[in-house]
Amino acid sequence: MSDAEVDRIFRALADATRRDIIARVLGGEPISVSALAERYDMSFAAVQKHVAVLEGAGLVSKETSGRERLVRGNPERLAKARALLVQLENLWRARFSQLDAVLAETDSKE
Repeated sequence: MSDAEVDRIFRALADATRRDIIARVLGGEPISVSALAERYDMSFAAVQKHVAVLEGAGLVSKETSGRERLVRGNPERLAKARALLVQLENLWRARFSQLDAVLAETDSKE
């Protein structure tokens, strides 16, 4: 993934409402934007904007079914974001292991 794609994903996930929408649409069948909007204390247009941000990040897709726009989660995109976090965590753990080794060596010299 490019840096811009990663930025879009994490910007999208930075908002609690968008994280909740992701949790709802990853749970099973696609859900209409109208049904999503009923669950939040905000306007339909505000929910549409949240869905648009998620769609722009590739975390959800929308499809038309009759008069409704159905939202479906994209678990593969979320898995790519998770893989990046795991990679960063491994780097962080490796650096701490190096620090532990240096500190252990210092203690043994004293």
